Amino acid sequence: MEKIPASHIDLVDGSKKSFAYLATVMADGSPQNTPVWFQYCGGSILINSARGRTKEKNICERPSVAVLIPDPANPYRYVQLRGRVVGITEEGAVEHIHQLSRFYVGHDYTLPEGQQRVIFNIEIERVDAHG
Repeated sequence: MEKIPASHIDLVDGSKKSFAYLATVMADGSPQNTPVWFQYCGGSILINSARGRTKEKNICERPSVAVLIPDPANPYRYVQLRGRVVGITEEGAVEHIHQLSRFYVGHDYTLPEGQQRVIFNIEIERVDAHG
């Protein structure tokens, strides 16, 4: 597992409201990309999603992903992470989406009735820092 360099740790440590762009692979081999909220925890990236979304289907079948996290103040400064989803859990996922929502927008997430949330745990295998 590679580590994010100190020069770019501010993009993931919660000191900035950086968004992540999660790339997964579709069944036909084409890329699929989604902007997402994220949390950096214990050297891994945690992403929260709803069951049944395209990214979940892709990850369950092809767990290799890429994550691009640009600096909100300078998009030419960014960190690209490549790795694998090594865990998917519903445990704690509702509280996790509320936590992310409070950080990004200042209030709890409006959870649609019946929606099941999941957390993807991405193990970082490769780091490229730029800018």
